[in-house]
Amino acid sequence: MRRLVIGLSFVFCTACSARKVLPSPKGAIPAISGTEFYKTVTTWHWKERDSLAVQLVLAGDMPAFLRKFVRIRTSIADSATGQKIDASYYVAPDYLSIGTDADWARVPLTPMAARKIADSLNCFLPTRKMVDDIYKQSVVKLEPVPMYAFRDSSITMWQHHLIVEGQRKGRKGLIAGIKKDVVISGKITRSEKTDRVAIYGWHRLNGVAIQPLYTGHVNWYADYSHGIRLVYRKIFVNGRPMDYTEVLKSPILHRLLCDEEYCDFYAYP
Repeated sequence: MRRLVIGLSFVFCTACSARKVLPSPKGAIPAISGTEFYKTVTTWHWKERDSLAVQLVLAGDMPAFLRKFVRIRTSIADSATGQKIDASYYVAPDYLSIGTDADWARVPLTPMAARKIADSLNCFLPTRKMVDDIYKQSVVKLEPVPMYAFRDSSITMWQHHLIVEGQRKGRKGLIAGIKKDVVISGKITRSEKTDRVAIYGWHRLNGVAIQPLYTGHVNWYADYSHGIRLVYRKIFVNGRPMDYTEVLKSPILHRLLCDEEYCDFYAYP
């Protein structure tokens, strides 16, 4: 494995209003390809796999296409005035992956590892509503492919990635329907179910999610069907940038991002 560059922070480029770019850390060199990653972790425990994935991603070992975030639009009516409120936010075009554009692989993670990466990259994890909005606005929609044996093994994760790539057939653009998203939710709070992971999604081509919002898995569980979608933490509300935590705290604006009574952004410490 080539030398890693770690401990670097990330800042989004904002030159283009339609797209935001997550730059590589200065001096970063991809340390391992997607194929090499799965060969390395084939027999590893989930903690070891998580640890290596976090180290690699924060060192900049991520395909370049994944850094070009895509704008998602949403709107609501102000419940007090009836006026329309428009908002937009930026999401990774695919699920968290390791490697280069020539050899990369999607990597399921526990919510703890996902939160560490998201925080370090000025991002956060989506809500159920956001997963639905992303699906509706995606340009590459693929039918989910269930797998039934050794669901949480690295080998199955790798096989599933290859199956999805076979479905995709090189099509480019915002992709959805291929994973269950790890999400933030009111069902995972600072005081309740803190040892759980919330998942949602895996939409069929008719737009219906196979996986309803679910918190039945312990938080160290991750299988081939789980995906980590990064969302840039600045939300643009009527053109004004706001941190996503401000939006989720607002009794009116939180509906732009969350269709539950509330979504706890402190989940997954």
